[in-house]
Amino acid sequence: MTGEIEALRRRWAGHVPSLLGAAGRYAVLCPLLEGPDGPELLFEVRAAGIRQGGEVCFPGGRAEEDEGAVACALRETAEELSIPRERIEILGELDFLWDQRRRLLRPVLGVVDPQGIREMVPSPAEVAETFTVPLSFFRGTPPSVWRYDLVPRVPEGFPYETVGIPRDYPWAPGQVEVPLWSWEGPDGRRHAVWGMTARIVRSLL
Repeated sequence: MTGEIEALRRRWAGHVPSLLGAAGRYAVLCPLLEGPDGPELLFEVRAAGIRQGGEVCFPGGRAEEDEGAVACALRETAEELSIPRERIEILGELDFLWDQRRRLLRPVLGVVDPQGIREMVPSPAEVAETFTVPLSFFRGTPPSVWRYDLVPRVPEGFPYETVGIPRDYPWAPGQVEVPLWSWEGPDGRRHAVWGMTARIVRSLL
């Protein structure tokens, strides 16, 4: 066995596959709690001063080096909502998502016990408010689904001859689905659960 092959063995043995070329790894917690009429999902509204302020999301963020999805989701939830890790029972990981900016997002499903909800204190720097929605609402209310196209734009000077393809080569376009639920809470306030957050909810259901 050559030295180069041994180096490759050391590099890849035990490797956990991820998204090739990922610009960042992220994880969110999908927090379930027991409501009066069954399970509910807990959502955040991002604080106005941060990126995508005002949007609805799950607690989460960028994973640290060598940090797994569950550890990242629990750490971010503790930082954003002050819910201790020991108050959350992890049920499992959902299918991961990726976006056109090459970010890998891994959702983690967990149940927050009543004491954890009582101890919850949202960080004002990151969270404007929280609200819950019964799972029964999502099950009984189909989302509206919007789509937009991702159109290939081949740069000038692309070496078609070197690659061996014609200049009218059928580059594959893409399409992104944007599901949307509109939720009105008991207080009359409305929130839009949409985009990647809504895709996670739809996958969960």
